[in-house]
Amino acid sequence: MNSKKRIIIVSVLIIVGLIAYFFYTRDARRSKNTKPISIESSASTNQSIQNSGPVSPISGLSCENWNRRPIAVMQPADIQARPAAGFSEADMVIEMPGYTSSVTRLMGVYLCNIPQEAGAIRSSRHDYIHLAKGLDAVFVHWGGSAFALNLLKEGVIDHHDCMSGAYCDRREATGQMRIEDTGRITGENMLKMMEGKDFRREGTFSGYPHQAEAQISERPEKGNLRVAFAKPYDADYEYDRETNSYLRIWGGEEDVDRNNGKRLAPKNIVVMFAKSEQITNTQDYLGKGLRNPWAEIEEEKNTGNASISGRYNNVQVGDPWYDETDSGEAFYYFNGKEMRGSWKKDKSKIDSKLFFYDQSGQEVKFVPGQIWVEILEPGQALRWEQ
Repeated sequence: MNSKKRIIIVSVLIIVGLIAYFFYTRDARRSKNTKPISIESSASTNQSIQNSGPVSPISGLSCENWNRRPIAVMQPADIQARPAAGFSEADMVIEMPGYTSSVTRLMGVYLCNIPQEAGAIRSSRHDYIHLAKGLDAVFVHWGGSAFALNLLKEGVIDHHDCMSGAYCDRREATGQMRIEDTGRITGENMLKMMEGKDFRREGTFSGYPHQAEAQISERPEKGNLRVAFAKPYDADYEYDRETNSYLRIWGGEEDVDRNNGKRLAPKNIVVMFAKSEQITNTQDYLGKGLRNPWAEIEEEKNTGNASISGRYNNVQVGDPWYDETDSGEAFYYFNGKEMRGSWKKDKSKIDSKLFFYDQSGQEVKFVPGQIWVEILEPGQALRWEQ
């Protein structure tokens, strides 16, 4: 082998080595100067009132109905159900895997604005119940997993199941829609449901702190955020300097609201990391000091031919039933920048607020506007490019 070929081979190996180094050490370099915090010792979980009006305690936006109780609606991520209806008017949207490393599901939280309709509506998962409870929301769903339905029977949250009653209906199927993609509840019926079921209408959520938006001169020119759920549930966000918002791209397509054709563009994005695993009948939940999810499940669905073992997942986001952990790493995106911190939800209290902390253990101050919460599993990629 002549010297010229040796030089070419060595050069290629060096380039490959550098690429591998930067790829595999990205997270280590990203956190090199990050000071880890002890959530238990340095971060307050005092649920004192952050906003006393007349602004939404979630979004920090001024609105006429700032003290109205939120309504949280279960909505799918399935391609056949896209585009979804309602999300452009939500104060908050929470998205996480409905199955480990697979299909996601979302919960739109509506307070300031009640959309023309919210849909599709899909079945409940237990992970969303306590998150809705922490927001003091009324929970709307269409059926649910056996684990979720058993909890709802216990009255752990005010809720409406669209499987019964007159408040929900099905729209006409169009395009690739399946029957399960047609469920909806209109804004008018949301309010009728609250009144008809005699739910408390005034909210008690303590709220999130907010700060003024950065001046345009202080904002970066652009940025791209990638939240790599399994395709086609992956989401990208393109930072828009003029509006100081993040234009959402879902599965490679611009994400719009079916109600009004408006591009989804949250002002704040939270990316939490939380472990997810399937609920199986081979785990010793009681031995871990947890509630046994199978205690109220009929035998046929437990070990029989119709067993649901391994069918549904549990995301460790601090629920008071099946979670061993209730805190973890978080990243925040607003004003065109990335900030690192942590999240915490006290699993000893079903109505605990989901807290968002910076590196010093102080609550993050969002800018006024929609908050979109993405919950990734460890190993799923998160990438921010300024």
